[in-house]
Amino acid sequence: MNDIKTIITDCVQDLYDIKVDLDITRPDSKFGDFASNVALQLAKKMTNPPAGGPREIAEELAAKVVENENIVKAEVAGPGFINITLSDKALWSLANVLPDKYLEGQTIVAEYSDPNPFKILHAGHLYTSIVGDAIANLLENAGAKVHRVNFGGDVGLHAAKSMWAIIKELGGEIPSKLEEVEKSKRSDWLAALYIDGNEAYENDESAKIEIISLNKKIYTLHNENDHDSDFAQIYWTTRQWSYDYFDDFYASIGSHFDKYYPESETAQIGLETVQSHIPDVFQESKGAVVFDGEKFGLHTRVFINGEGLPTYETKDVGLSILKKRDFDFDRSIIMTGNEQDQYMEVVLKAIEQFAPELSRNTTHISHGIVKLQGGVKMSSRKGNFLKAVDVLSSAKEANQKQNNTEDEQISLGAVKYTFLKHRIGGDIVYDPENSVSIHGNSGPYLQYAHARARSILEKTTNESHNPESEEFDELERALVLKIGEYSEVVDRAGLELAPHFICTYLYELAQTFNRFYEGSKVVGDDREKLRLGLVQKYADVLQSGLGLLGIQAPNRV
Repeated sequence: MNDIKTIITDCVQDLYDIKVDLDITRPDSKFGDFASNVALQLAKKMTNPPAGGPREIAEELAAKVVENENIVKAEVAGPGFINITLSDKALWSLANVLPDKYLEGQTIVAEYSDPNPFKILHAGHLYTSIVGDAIANLLENAGAKVHRVNFGGDVGLHAAKSMWAIIKELGGEIPSKLEEVEKSKRSDWLAALYIDGNEAYENDESAKIEIISLNKKIYTLHNENDHDSDFAQIYWTTRQWSYDYFDDFYASIGSHFDKYYPESETAQIGLETVQSHIPDVFQESKGAVVFDGEKFGLHTRVFINGEGLPTYETKDVGLSILKKRDFDFDRSIIMTGNEQDQYMEVVLKAIEQFAPELSRNTTHISHGIVKLQGGVKMSSRKGNFLKAVDVLSSAKEANQKQNNTEDEQISLGAVKYTFLKHRIGGDIVYDPENSVSIHGNSGPYLQYAHARARSILEKTTNESHNPESEEFDELERALVLKIGEYSEVVDRAGLELAPHFICTYLYELAQTFNRFYEGSKVVGDDREKLRLGLVQKYADVLQSGLGLLGIQAPNRV
């Protein structure tokens, strides 16, 4: 694409000595390989445009462009559009262009998933883990050094609610009784007790008072580095249970993180930072410390509560500072649910007042919610949520039922592709049956497509042939043209942090290959070696694209 732009730009410069910002598109293949409206742009820039207007400019420019050996045809259409057809050699060269390394030398921190200890991982965590991984892959592919980090609340009211219920369940602060909880049931045990603690907080005033007291006690054990008291032993043991559970889950979906940031580590530096910017950024109000967002068109939020404790906002301030200190990033990307949009606007605006570069280099991406049947929003507080493992299990069951296989790389690929094929921001309703279908726009369809291509290559002892000096027939040409889009799509997906572009492209590529294979015999044909080269390139691109999405591309299924 850039080579085509260069050819046209040079021709414009030679003919008119005018600089333009070219817009190159891909028209329907019956019109050509590329199209440009550059003549219409030039007509607006010219002091004395020709009497024939943009079309006359287009005709003159087309005649000049076609002089290039890589272009076999340049035709004018409509009021002044130029449709360009490349030589087969140039088309094959385009199919071998690699995605750009436009982030070479940059350091990026990608924060996503962000589960809280003491709670269960729900479908929303699965979604952001999958999408966050894909975005991180795209950034790494563009040359960046990407650090994947995870932020979770090991302090705060939710931890206090859990500790209240845990102590009740144990019959007191008796850490030895934790040994009675089976290892395989620890995460569910903690999740159930969190729900009990939340219900007590909302419905029992005496329990609420006790939980508020425990909240302070948790902060105190961190400040005093208490690992010895009975209360501390229960807290640290169950917190570790949560982290072990997170690690096991992430490994099961092929995810990983370079660092966990617990809120207990970010709270103090956030608190000190907020306090050091009173009253220039933050103000005292009714015993608390707030940021007046209203003067920026936002809303006011509390950063230190009346008990003198840091709120989530202050912990996020501390997190931003620690990430910059730990990784000295060029860019920080944070992915949360879209219910956090206004919250993040206030936090970043507050940071902007004392660290403008830190705020400016932070990008917040928000996603929709994963819904239960009937459109009910998930809530771990109420217990009416879809667990992450339930989504994976439903995919396994559907895969076994529809495809008669227990291959987990297929069922996991089905879930990942279902989440990734949608533009980030909208809500997701997961349908296990549709996700595992080997027909239509699904992960298994693409995995089977890849396996099919590899099987073709295994059917012959002939080696594939580099077709750079060959002439293509219509179906071969259509496939090479589609393959040539790959690097452009990958670049765009990375620049816009939008992995769904990869999904759309791979599905279209597989359909193009199907049309090619239906009309083009490969093994045993006179053009076998050339076509094997096309199949090889197609399979490699499909595997590469699936890899960016975090989906395995099996050679056999």
